[in-house]
Amino acid sequence: MQMQITRATDYAVRVMVHLASLPRGARVPLGEIVTASDVSANFLSKVLQRLVRAGMVSSQRGSGGGFCLRLQSERLTLLNILEAMEGPLQLNVCSGSGQGCSRKSRCGVQPFWQDAQTALTEVLGKVTIAELARRTAANLNKT
Repeated sequence: MQMQITRATDYAVRVMVHLASLPRGARVPLGEIVTASDVSANFLSKVLQRLVRAGMVSSQRGSGGGFCLRLQSERLTLLNILEAMEGPLQLNVCSGSGQGCSRKSRCGVQPFWQDAQTALTEVLGKVTIAELARRTAANLNKT
């Protein structure tokens, strides 16, 4: 078994990178996002609903409607998206802020889990969607 993020989170990142690559405030219909992200419309609708509920994306129905970033892409990070889709990042019960494991105070492994949690949180919190959109555009220009 592998530890990995869900497909929904992966797709949410694709959507956010696509929206960040557009001019600020540009609204795009679902069909364009489906094409750009290579995700089925049904699944993508559910992902977009979660992003709207999280306040990261806004949606407008009707003519001229569609989806756009609600927040500046420079302020959105991979950590924000992951937590919007999955909930708070927690590698295991030991690295959480709740009760957790009864062995926590006498466990020699727990500090390393906490260090890994901290490192992952820092890495994901530093990478902005704006940066990922720039990198994606640069990669597309290479081909």
